[in-house]
Amino acid sequence: MELIISNFIVLFSVVDPIGVAWMFAAMTHGETIVAKRRMAITATLFASAILLVFFFSGTALLDWFGITVPAFRIAGGALLFLLSIDMVFARQSGLRSTTSDEQVEAEKKQDITVFPLAFPLLAGPGALTTVLLMTSSSTDVVILWQMFAVLVFVLVITFVALYSAPFFVDRLGETGANVISRILGLLLASLAVQYIIDGIKTSFAL
Repeated sequence: MELIISNFIVLFSVVDPIGVAWMFAAMTHGETIVAKRRMAITATLFASAILLVFFFSGTALLDWFGITVPAFRIAGGALLFLLSIDMVFARQSGLRSTTSDEQVEAEKKQDITVFPLAFPLLAGPGALTTVLLMTSSSTDVVILWQMFAVLVFVLVITFVALYSAPFFVDRLGETGANVISRILGLLLASLAVQYIIDGIKTSFAL
């Protein structure tokens, strides 16, 4: 149960459904409710496809590049720690935000479902790293199915947040979203450090 909860907190913090919902509402300002809901459905499906591919092929991907699990846990922990710092200070992170050129391109597009909503806002490098860490933490089939359930649960929450974006924006506002992001960032920082410690311990045990 502890493993399930910790992985849920990490994945939920990285994907940040509430923060993305706030950005989604801002980016689709002026669109009809029907259009917003269509974008929410499509973006969630695309992001889900990307994350599920990494979930089921993550271990094979590490083996292909000759990367050990401890090395990936250390690197992934460091990456997530950097992301947590930006969350605590409510700053836009390069791990799940777009560059200035990408932002200009996104503003010219009427449909933002694939870019930048599905990637990199939802299924960005931080989320992909987290999914790989989840699958590389154990080879037990039961645990892997539990991790799969965690991923699906987070994706469902993400869909609900995007689908209800106007409601969230009206109730929370930017300040409320930033407060939640800071709390999640603090939790993510602690778990990221734990990833690094576990990676170091495992590497010395090999």
